[in-house]
This record gives sequence, C-alpha cells and structure tokens, in this order.
Amino acid sequence: MSGLTALALVLAALAAVSLVRLERGPTAVDRMMVAQLLGTVGVALVLVLGAANGRVVALVVALLAAVSGVAFVRRYLAPPERGAGNDD
Repeated sequence: MSGLTALALVLAALAAVSLVRLERGPTAVDRMMVAQLLGTVGVALVLVLGAANGRVVALVVALLAAVSGVAFVRRYLAPPERGAGNDD
C-alpha cells in the first residue's frame, strides 16, 4: 500500500469518526463545526486521491465548504433584526 493510499484511508476514517460527533452535537454550532471538518477532510481527500491519480479537482469542494461557513455565520451570528414597532 502506498503512502498516499494510507493517507486517504486515515482521512476517510477521520470523516467517519466525525459523523459520530455530528449525531451527538447538542447545538447547531457543534454540527456546523463537524460540517466544516467534513469539508476540510473532503478537500484533503480529493487532493490526496488526485495526487495519486494525477488529477486535481478540489477547488469546487473547497469553495463549497467556504460558502457553507459563511452562510452559517450570517444565520447564527448576525445581530437580531429590529421589529417594525421598535423605533427606540
């Protein structure tokens, strides 16, 4: 087994273990951190497999992971909107 194949197996095992945290995560923040981890592991896995096969296509996965992080921050960490009747 080559070094790249062994690394790909370790990354796949990391992704599988993180799914346990996804199920147990008590809050949305925990689940989002697992989603970011899976995105990062996915990019690393695609890069390793691409290096083993001579192809690199990780850019799409990396962009998707970044967009999901921004969407989470905009939804959960944005200041609350003021209601129509609250003109303090």
